[in-house]
Amino acid sequence: MRLADYLDKGASLDPDAPCLTTEGETRTYGEVWQLSVRIAGALAARGIVPGDRVAVLSGNDPTAFTCVFGISRAGAVWCPINPRNEAYENRELLDLFGCTALIYQEAYAPLVAKIRDELPSLRTLVCLETDWAEFLSPPVEADQPPADDLAMIVGTGGTTGRPKGVELTGANLEAMTAITLMSYPWPERPVYLALAPLTHAAGVLCFPVLAKGGEIVIMRRPDVAEFIASLERHRVTHTFLPPTLIYMVLAHPALDTADLTSLQCFWYGAAPMSASRLEEALHRIGPMAQLFGQTEAPMMISTMAPADHYLPDGRVAVARLSSAGRPSPLVTVAIMAPDGELLPRGVTGEIVARGSLVMRGYHRDPAATAAASAHGWHHTGDIGYLDDENYLFIVDRAKDMVITGGFNVYSTEVEQALMQHPAIQDCAVIGLPDDKWGERVTAVLQLRAGATVDKQELAAFVKERIGSVKTPKQIEIWEDLPRSKVGKILKADLRTRLTAG
Repeated sequence: MRLADYLDKGASLDPDAPCLTTEGETRTYGEVWQLSVRIAGALAARGIVPGDRVAVLSGNDPTAFTCVFGISRAGAVWCPINPRNEAYENRELLDLFGCTALIYQEAYAPLVAKIRDELPSLRTLVCLETDWAEFLSPPVEADQPPADDLAMIVGTGGTTGRPKGVELTGANLEAMTAITLMSYPWPERPVYLALAPLTHAAGVLCFPVLAKGGEIVIMRRPDVAEFIASLERHRVTHTFLPPTLIYMVLAHPALDTADLTSLQCFWYGAAPMSASRLEEALHRIGPMAQLFGQTEAPMMISTMAPADHYLPDGRVAVARLSSAGRPSPLVTVAIMAPDGELLPRGVTGEIVARGSLVMRGYHRDPAATAAASAHGWHHTGDIGYLDDENYLFIVDRAKDMVITGGFNVYSTEVEQALMQHPAIQDCAVIGLPDDKWGERVTAVLQLRAGATVDKQELAAFVKERIGSVKTPKQIEIWEDLPRSKVGKILKADLRTRLTAG
């Protein structure tokens, strides 16, 4: 399927049904479909041909999101550009992707002005606010087949070095959509609330909603109070947030008085979530649903539906809360040793996967593609194991394991223990050079508003739960933690700041 086909499917169910809602204004499926056709025609009129790369640089916005379907309908390739990136990062991505057109919001015009002269291949620039009427005039309709199955190129997060371009095909996104529809509860007409950036996970989760003819409520900017109010106001059935934002929702006083009875599926993912905070969310929010994936295998390597968070007798399945669910129906997951040997259940190694969910490859980077697909499997870079019930447990990123005194300490295990303390809002654990231990376990904490903590008491708290070897030997308390553009804690930045200090 092309990306435009998801919109077409929803429009075929009822063209008058609400499709995109933002700040009280709703566009129907018919209206969004018609605009996508005009966008495709306008791109074709400016020389965009099937296979060309077209970038969109925007915050959460219904017109910018409609451009995704216009790009697809023109047979071109969607290249989402993160507006939180610095100018040089976006210049690198636009150059790497070979984009010939850029559609952007006026708020990012200064960024575009900085880089446009360095991108001679960028022939068409369209500002949504100032150029839009001229861009769409005269009305031209177009609907062309793609040059091949490449649907989008998206930059990796860049937390491990220079970002790479991940090539995702229509088949990749169709597999993701099928897994999503298989794995979670869905009403006839879902209502999906999108607060997280549509350039990332929140955006691709729209495709199964569109296929069901559901409504997508778009929040232009992050606002926890408005998010909670919107869940109630719009009778939202599905939403997604990374753990950091979920912690903010749990800390907000409006949560416990909001009517959340419409919720059927509150996805969490994109980073590890504290098991203790997840248990709190199950009691205070309700139907939490996990997804685990990465840009190279979008969203759905493994899944855990709301019902799987509970035992048959209705109690919370506490032991499962630290897992990433079970491998999804259309993905094969295994645990691999460094030499390529597949390991038995219960043994820790690198998590590898294969199936139609996995990317075509890294754009213009055959060496990285070959490395990521060694031994015939996609290598996630995550360390974990499968238990006897086939639940997947991620114990760390390979690069984040701490070796202290000859023992392997997984940072996520220490973080899970720390997050059980009531004073801690969020935390990160890294290893720092140490003359005695080789590396010392170091924790950097962000406390809840108004909270204080005694470091010695906290060390004893962790020691009681996971033992002395894994207990942090250094504890730092910061007002906030450095994060990537999508909210992931940047451990490399923590390490740099602490070693410099």
